[in-house]
Amino acid sequence: MAMAVRFGTDGIRGRYPEEVHEDLAYRLGRAVAQVFPRPVFLGYDTRESSPLLAAALYEGLVDGGAVGINLGLFTTPGVAVTAKARGGVGVVVSASHNLYQDNGLKVLGPGGGKLDHATEAALEIALREAPSPPSGDFHLGPLDELAETAYVAHLLGAAAARLDGLRVIIDCANGSASHVAQRLFSQTGAHFTLLNSQPNGHNINDHCGSTSPEQLRQAVLAEGADLGLALDGDADRLIAVDAQGTVRDGDDLMALFSQDLQRNGRLGAGVALTIMSNLGLRKALSDLKIEVVETDVGDRHVAAALEEHEWHFGGEQSGHLLFRDLAPSGDGLLTGLLLLALVARHGPLATQCDALWHRIPQELANFPVMSFDEGAARDRFSRLCAQYGYREQDVRLVIRPSGTEPVIRVMVEAPDASFIEEFLLTLQ
Repeated sequence: MAMAVRFGTDGIRGRYPEEVHEDLAYRLGRAVAQVFPRPVFLGYDTRESSPLLAAALYEGLVDGGAVGINLGLFTTPGVAVTAKARGGVGVVVSASHNLYQDNGLKVLGPGGGKLDHATEAALEIALREAPSPPSGDFHLGPLDELAETAYVAHLLGAAAARLDGLRVIIDCANGSASHVAQRLFSQTGAHFTLLNSQPNGHNINDHCGSTSPEQLRQAVLAEGADLGLALDGDADRLIAVDAQGTVRDGDDLMALFSQDLQRNGRLGAGVALTIMSNLGLRKALSDLKIEVVETDVGDRHVAAALEEHEWHFGGEQSGHLLFRDLAPSGDGLLTGLLLLALVARHGPLATQCDALWHRIPQELANFPVMSFDEGAARDRFSRLCAQYGYREQDVRLVIRPSGTEPVIRVMVEAPDASFIEEFLLTLQ
């Protein structure tokens, strides 16, 4: 009997081939074919294992009776846009920001959005019941060569701005944006340089991209660029670096976009944030009279909150930003184009951020699941708060299991950085 597999915050993810392998990919293809009676658009990232898994998944789709369309090397948001435009669903082989040793399988529902819980549950049942492949000989179908052209046109149309004169460096994380960034930015008028755009199957997210922006920061300073854009392996998130070399995360970008969308009458009443967003961002949005709804970590929760409230914008500190009226999912390339347009209209990123909001000291640390004692951590936090004289509204402690790695994530915020340092030392 096949081992039961559950979807995490961003699909199925694990080490290849021990946890994510061709048998699993094939069975998922069979499950998707059963649950979704419509065309299935398949894309994959630059990991060595991705085309192997994609071929198995494609065979599962075909054997299950689905119409499978091979998009080849493609970004996750690009698959989402294609699925929405062409009336299908999407499947992506990618472990997003993880290193090449991991891989993952993501299913995008009708319209290219995240799956609801009922559909995800139906997929899990179908996956458990799906047969293993009759052989280990897998082949991808013919490549759809029109999808990339349509996706680039979609991005340019959504951003709708010329960027002439701006100097920008784009860190592609040696991931799936590597193949499309050149084509996209060459049509914007910006002077651009691509960084980490030569994937070799092993270097995706390796000391580069949105999770490791130091190389980009140094390049921005060395070249005197106006802006640096750091994508992750499947290009659904973006972190920026301003001209002064300061890394600007999703909270910075959400502050700016919220204000700009409000000015233009396109925001709606509020913004959806996750529990990880900084207290300083909440204060800035409150000062702007923008309502905030807080969700669990994961862009699927942000998307659900936006749909429930019929709002247009939200995101995560990690750089997943959702412009609900422009795209069916978070898209790092789209966010980058919109950010460049914001800089073109209103001036340097650093000036805009510093004028709008101030970050409260915050640290995020990871701890092994097996050795972490949450109760003891919360007791130490309470005692330290009493020692410093902090009220409940002055500080925050968030403890949660990662949805993508076998670790416990601990986020702590306080007015004094020494409090944070002292608390984290007690957890070592």
